[in-house]
Amino acid sequence: MNSIVQVDGAVDEWPDRVAAVRRALAVHGPPRSPEDGPDFATVTLPERDGDHVRDLLVHERVGTVVEIGLAYASSALAICEALLRTGSRNPRHVVIDPFQFTAYDGVGWELLCSAGLDDIAELVTEPSQRFLARLADVGFAADAAFVDGSHHFHNVFVDLHFLGEIVRPGGVVLLDDVWWPSVSAAVTYFETNLGWRPIPGALADGTADPASSRPRTGAYRLPDPRPVPDFKEFRPFC
Repeated sequence: MNSIVQVDGAVDEWPDRVAAVRRALAVHGPPRSPEDGPDFATVTLPERDGDHVRDLLVHERVGTVVEIGLAYASSALAICEALLRTGSRNPRHVVIDPFQFTAYDGVGWELLCSAGLDDIAELVTEPSQRFLARLADVGFAADAAFVDGSHHFHNVFVDLHFLGEIVRPGGVVLLDDVWWPSVSAAVTYFETNLGWRPIPGALADGTADPASSRPRTGAYRLPDPRPVPDFKEFRPFC
């Protein structure tokens, strides 16, 4: 039977098991490669960046996280390891990926299950732009979110809009691939007009684009309380 980290922070076997699955994935790659599936090295979150995500979420003492994009589960494993190490009595991870059983043949979900994480994680296989709206409608609340889904500007923008309602005031939103202009432009709107702020040093020494030196990942603190901006005060953001 799985056991969970205690409230006083004592680490037991379950988070260590998750860490071992993470390490094996980083060293050996996924247990199988789906035919014509996305390239593991290209789409997966590097282990070092996963460590930074885990450490930040542990520091934030998160109990509930929403993730967009499962792929080969490298980021989901890091997030779940953090959830287990924070001492939350009811850790919960909601993962949204409409392509998990098509493009990825279920490999990411199988890895989460192999670490016993189906006890705390749930997989939603519909577009995030639809499902997040329903989560917001029912008042679902999370401590943090990790965004690595569609990289089209309009989809990222919609994801961030609803996550701004779902993630609690003062919570954290992390994004992968902010080195892509479409992703960075979307988050810049929320910085410029809604008070989201980069967390200094949160993901320091992470992967960067060799050509531009732009960081791969970004972490943002949501304002507390949530702002209600006047449309007349709109500021151009790109």
